[in-house]
Amino acid sequence: MVNGSSNTSSTPPPQLSPPAPTSKTPPPLPQLSEEQRVEIKEAFELFDTDKDGALDIHGLKFAMKALGFDEKKPEVLKILRQHDKNEDDVITFEDFFKVMAERVINRSPIEEIHRAFQLFDDDNTGKISLRNLKRVAKELGENLDEDELQAMIDEFDLDEDGEINEEEFIKIMTEDV
Repeated sequence: MVNGSSNTSSTPPPQLSPPAPTSKTPPPLPQLSEEQRVEIKEAFELFDTDKDGALDIHGLKFAMKALGFDEKKPEVLKILRQHDKNEDDVITFEDFFKVMAERVINRSPIEEIHRAFQLFDDDNTGKISLRNLKRVAKELGENLDEDELQAMIDEFDLDEDGEINEEEFIKIMTEDV
């Protein structure tokens, strides 16, 4: 008898709480949208040319670039070495996904808008011209005539120079027009 009660077999055993996190317990992965998950998977698969489920330094660099992370070779090498468990100079999909998930989640929306602007501004003028907009519409399979595209530029061309600069593009993308 403990504390005035009998210890019978009907008493359930005490519940153990989960172990406290240790330095070896990774933090939970941030929540990605399904689109972001697919984007990471597709980037990996595109550069896993031998389909062995791993990327070497060149594949890693290009896959990261495809996701918008244009890192220098020393940074890519550092990532590879941190995740190269078998010392065979490759990163597995699982580790690539973890690294990229964290980077994608922590990406700045303004950086994303800047990256999108650069996709339009393929001639590096710092502006989106009618020619740039035509090219992107064609690449996306949009069947818009020149008048419609020019009307889009005119609507958001705040400085009335006939083109969309990056500041105007940011305002369009953040709906601050």
